[in-house]
Amino acid sequence: MTGELAELRGEAWVRLLAKARKSLESSGGALDRSIGLPAPADSERRLLIGITGQYRPETARRLTLSLADLDAALRQRYGTGLREALEALDGPLRDRPVEREREACEREILVAAAAGSVLAAEPWYQAWLSALRADGSLTRLVRRDDQLILDQAIRILEFLHGRDPGEPVPLPVLAERFTGDTKALLAGGPLATLVLRALAARSGVDSVPRDRAGQRALWETAGAIADDLASQVLVLNTPCDGDGIVSGWLNDAARSGMPFRLTLQQAARVGAPAADDIYVCENPAVLRVAAAELGAASAALVCTEGVPSAACHAMLGKAVSRGATLHWRADFDWVGLRLVAAAIAKYGARPWRMAARDYRDALAAGETTALAGPKAASPWDPRLALLMDKHGRAVMEERLIATLVADLKSRSPITGAHRRLGRPSWSPGLYCDGPAGERLAGGGQVVIGWPSPGRGWKADSITSVPVVLIFRLRRRFPSALGPVGGTGV
Repeated sequence: MTGELAELRGEAWVRLLAKARKSLESSGGALDRSIGLPAPADSERRLLIGITGQYRPETARRLTLSLADLDAALRQRYGTGLREALEALDGPLRDRPVEREREACEREILVAAAAGSVLAAEPWYQAWLSALRADGSLTRLVRRDDQLILDQAIRILEFLHGRDPGEPVPLPVLAERFTGDTKALLAGGPLATLVLRALAARSGVDSVPRDRAGQRALWETAGAIADDLASQVLVLNTPCDGDGIVSGWLNDAARSGMPFRLTLQQAARVGAPAADDIYVCENPAVLRVAAAELGAASAALVCTEGVPSAACHAMLGKAVSRGATLHWRADFDWVGLRLVAAAIAKYGARPWRMAARDYRDALAAGETTALAGPKAASPWDPRLALLMDKHGRAVMEERLIATLVADLKSRSPITGAHRRLGRPSWSPGLYCDGPAGERLAGGGQVVIGWPSPGRGWKADSITSVPVVLIFRLRRRFPSALGPVGGTGV
């Protein structure tokens, strides 16, 4: 740079030339614009007087100068035009119109590639792409030359789509498979953020949770886990087959009517739940009250604590494979409808207190909140979604606790076994020695046992059964057991 141009580094020139550079870059080099200097310093005011030959009073709050006049002044004084002077001082000018055109082109290439995914017909996938385009995420990827990240995110989503959440893949394994880097899906990274935004759209939630626990839960909805100890499920009275240590814990807890929290690692090592019917709720308050009021007399209950975890799916998947029936419910909101619909599709679950009439009853109890998020359908009772849309109110599960606990009491293995077995006839005068103290009688053999799906009644010693029942079986049932030692009543 010549000595003369060094003068342009002076205080009077700094703001003027910075604004000139910005204007030229945004217009592709056009000189037919003007620039302004708000609250000019005295040195800047004197400089503009010298360039234009026009007096500017000291009271002026803003001074303007055409780029053409500035260009002419530089040529006259230094023998070089405005563009050449700016490039000599601070390097080449950017051509932002050309850059914007290139970015738009590359953005369209990204969108076209994403539209070729097998997920393209999914509404949540379309919403995800539209959001990335609208908030500038795709443009930022282009500017950072990180277009590959979007392709990796799409391939991960395709892999996870339809994957059984009960058989999750660890995040490091998932990351290595699609990026070659086991740490590529660490929380807060660009790839993890993109995928989580898509999973949030798929789950019907407004945004990605800020906390790590919420993000782990979102991963688990798609069958991916950070680790198998963080994924847990809360259960009550879910005795399991098998002689392993975890089965023993669950059986002891069921005998005592105590809630039990099971990790995914433990769920993978435990036998299938022995209950014929398992009730599934969303809010732990329901399970807490059931444990306090009913204890061991409650029906088997699993709490999802929101979106079902991988541990929850692992346990319920085993139960269904063994022949259990799931009775599922959630909050009366759009996410709750999606959760119940997914359970029906995946497990053949039966809705539990999730009909339009249940929603009307819950509304009458008061304490509702505004419905939020994308709407959802209720295929098991189309009137429910229509009614919710009409009222625009969500009802949390806690409002139904009294009704739900009453259901759990009336449908427990202790108080409801005779109903599940087709109402066999019991003769009067004999009583159960078990916790329920229910009147039981009938002809035939007295045994100790509990219901076993698909195999009649399973007998065991009184010290190891999770729910103790002493009853007389009619002649129609002995074939389910064969010869069994009994205890008289």
